[in-house]
Amino acid sequence: MAEPTLIWAPQAGPQKALIDCPVPEILFGGARGGGKTDGVLGKHLIKALRYGAGFNGILFRRTMPAADDVWERAKYLWGGFDGKPNEQEKSLRLPSGARLRLRPLERTEDADKYQGQNVTDVGIEEAGQYPDPAPIDRLHGILRSTGGVPTQMILTANPGGAGQAWIKQRYIDPAPQGMVVKARELGGGKRHQWVFIPSKVQDNRILLASDPEYLTRLQLVGSPQLVKAWLEGDWTAIEGAFFPEWSYARHVVDPFTVPQDWLRFRAMDWGSAAPFAVQWFAVVGDDYALPDGRVMPRGALLIYREWYGADGQGKGLRLTADEVASGIVAREVGENIAYGVLDPAAFAVSGGPSIAEMMARAGARFRPADNKRIGPLGALSGWDQVRARLKGDGERPGLFVFHTAKDLIRTLPLQQHDTARPEDIDTDGEDHAADACRYGCMSRPWVPQAYKRPGPIRRNVINELTVEEAFRLNEPRKANRI
Repeated sequence: MAEPTLIWAPQAGPQKALIDCPVPEILFGGARGGGKTDGVLGKHLIKALRYGAGFNGILFRRTMPAADDVWERAKYLWGGFDGKPNEQEKSLRLPSGARLRLRPLERTEDADKYQGQNVTDVGIEEAGQYPDPAPIDRLHGILRSTGGVPTQMILTANPGGAGQAWIKQRYIDPAPQGMVVKARELGGGKRHQWVFIPSKVQDNRILLASDPEYLTRLQLVGSPQLVKAWLEGDWTAIEGAFFPEWSYARHVVDPFTVPQDWLRFRAMDWGSAAPFAVQWFAVVGDDYALPDGRVMPRGALLIYREWYGADGQGKGLRLTADEVASGIVAREVGENIAYGVLDPAAFAVSGGPSIAEMMARAGARFRPADNKRIGPLGALSGWDQVRARLKGDGERPGLFVFHTAKDLIRTLPLQQHDTARPEDIDTDGEDHAADACRYGCMSRPWVPQAYKRPGPIRRNVINELTVEEAFRLNEPRKANRI
């Protein structure tokens, strides 16, 4: 009797973790060459062999021409178990009745075509091609099983692409290293579990053995940001980023007690339907040492608090100007805020008091921010001021951010160049926190100085407090928040 031929087996590491994972929603991959497609096809085949006619899977791509290689690989794997391909319909069926289909998914309406079917498994190839997750989210409505098959949705993606922002926010930011089961809270006390399983080219030993030059070619694909994203799976390294100077490791710090003698001010980008963004800044006094050895130079700005007025869907909270002002005042109890700068559009008068005037009546006073986004040659204006502070003196940045300023940290590295005006940001993106940061930087113009070795440096009292204790000292006391 002839020995059976091994058709496919998961590689040790991420692929094996994917096969064993029972979590209902999985993001798999995050770098080029990590064996993502093979992992998903292998998982679907194993479930098809296990559950027979109960398995009904669909693998989606945004366009079908992009699925040609996937189709050829699927035919090979299923053909090893007498799977019958239908070339016209791009579907495969095992003798048991288990089936897998390849289908296009471009709009939400495409997902609605499958409502009423018992689809047990959904795969989304290259989810980063979707600028909006709505079509993918709609597919949760078609996942159901009458034969005891545990339903699952598996997405694959690389850093970059139109879906960079929502994928990073939803799957990467909550667990950057992955392999941690998370949950989204639903109505009625229900919870939906998901997990990010990272896989890089180094995990794909079969590929590296058959094509050892693949790593070399990946380093030739373009800018250092793109190489870092594709090779290392770095979701903060974005091709075409407006602020390539930004680095989480360089600019983000743990919260500590902001010294009372540091000047404090606030900057705000107004929005009602769109999210508003308020940021609180402190001007660093003398050179200031952090526990990790970094030094914040004299004159640097520290963003130690933010309020991002967005609901759970990223839309504006639709608070009135009075309500926003009350929220700002509540957050500043016990603090001496020297001044505030606000989007000049909020000072426009049209048949009644301006937004700025209504906020002032409620106790939050502002002056118009310098709104120059770009300036004449040789002048540092707008975005140049932000970029100059990110660069700093070469050794040290001129802008630091507490890690609690989540929305600035999330959106600043995602800003892209406007294709019509490359020197400006694409305003179709989520630029509210970036605008508030720009207003704050413009209120304290940065003049880079040559780096000099510091003398005696004031030590950070975080050595005497926990991070939580230090952060609470910077939060309002005896105040109710909105």
